[in-house]
Amino acid sequence: MINKFRKNVKVSKDVGWLIPGLNVKRWLFLIFLGSVLMVLGFLIIFDIRPIYQTMEFIRKAALILPTEILAVLVILIGAFVFFSGWKKTTLSIMDMDSTKSGNSLLERLYRRSKLNKGAKIVAIGGGTGLSMLLRGIKRYTNNITAVVTVGDDGGSSGRLREDMGILPPGDIRNCIAALADDDDLITELFQYRFKKGEGLEGHSFGNLFLTALCSITGNMVKAVKESSNVLNIRGVVLPATLDDMKLGAEFEDGTIVKGESNIPEEHKQIKKLFTEPAHCKALPEVLDAIASADLIILGPGSLYTSVIPNLLVDGIVEAIMESRAKKIYVCNIMTQPGETDAYSVASHVNALINHAKGQKIIDAVLVNNSLPNNISEGYAKIGSIPVRLDMENLIPTGVTVVSQKLIEENKQGLVRHSSNRVARAVYYWYKKTLKK
Repeated sequence: MINKFRKNVKVSKDVGWLIPGLNVKRWLFLIFLGSVLMVLGFLIIFDIRPIYQTMEFIRKAALILPTEILAVLVILIGAFVFFSGWKKTTLSIMDMDSTKSGNSLLERLYRRSKLNKGAKIVAIGGGTGLSMLLRGIKRYTNNITAVVTVGDDGGSSGRLREDMGILPPGDIRNCIAALADDDDLITELFQYRFKKGEGLEGHSFGNLFLTALCSITGNMVKAVKESSNVLNIRGVVLPATLDDMKLGAEFEDGTIVKGESNIPEEHKQIKKLFTEPAHCKALPEVLDAIASADLIILGPGSLYTSVIPNLLVDGIVEAIMESRAKKIYVCNIMTQPGETDAYSVASHVNALINHAKGQKIIDAVLVNNSLPNNISEGYAKIGSIPVRLDMENLIPTGVTVVSQKLIEENKQGLVRHSSNRVARAVYYWYKKTLKK
């Protein structure tokens, strides 16, 4: 908005400080008023004559210049000197010189002021899908709570979970990086994976960072809070539970497999998921965030290993159903081999409902309506196909369909969600529902 304002009106960029909503002008006035009163007080303490002499000087100057012009000139000079000093002082104190960052203090102050008043959003999921969503949604609000699944038992997270007895940090790490102000740099640092070194090879820096903080603070919640403070993230990242939750799946043929990383390897149709222990307790902060949310977003991401596991935690489904928030599910664009083979949009929605104890847990489903002409042949080789929108099967669920172009443009024919397009589609749907 600031940039648009500058383009349309050719005035000094400092005029932008007069834009409503910055919560600056009222304090500027108090500073000015206090300064005047202090000056008058000092003059009275020492001698009343300086006031008389000052007024006498102004009276003589008024004989040369019209009173109105002189008054305006004095006010402008005083305001310019005061405002310049105040601005420079603020910059020095906050160390926010625009040459050290991409945005000016004014732009960042405006953004912070507006985003702090944004909707309270709870995003539930895991994996790369949740972090993708967070990168986009943080452009609309600072009031974000990311609820992350803790069922991961593979890769670096699985090793740390086994060796250190902590919750898997991988998905939490991705979300913290996504919500950081300088997400490109933080992501690069947090995602850095050691390529060699005894005991280090295969681990990411972010996982080790969270593991160390967990040991220092005592649990993952405190570790996440401390790392969030260090990285100055927008919002809050919370594990769905602090219990040592492990996933299991029962397939349509009756076989049972335990371990999140083992579920897709079976390449069988999943009947239902379960957890061990059977009853994992939801984090109280998670339930509080859901209760006070304006908007709840599920997905995108692996349906059975990123999204649904959160619904298996005791109390979360009930909290979502009781919440007055608008609720939407961001459906995957392509099927996932070993999890959602041949699944349609209705299949995804029904899987959510079935694992939510038969409750209609969402109001709407967001689906992609555009695919690249040069879609990569790699998808066919692994058995991944576009998720089909089957309205005839969706109608009985009572879920509204929101159809938008959600993919990023690329020359390789890869189908990836665009964080900006997904966030914009979700937020516009939310705003639209408020008008009804």
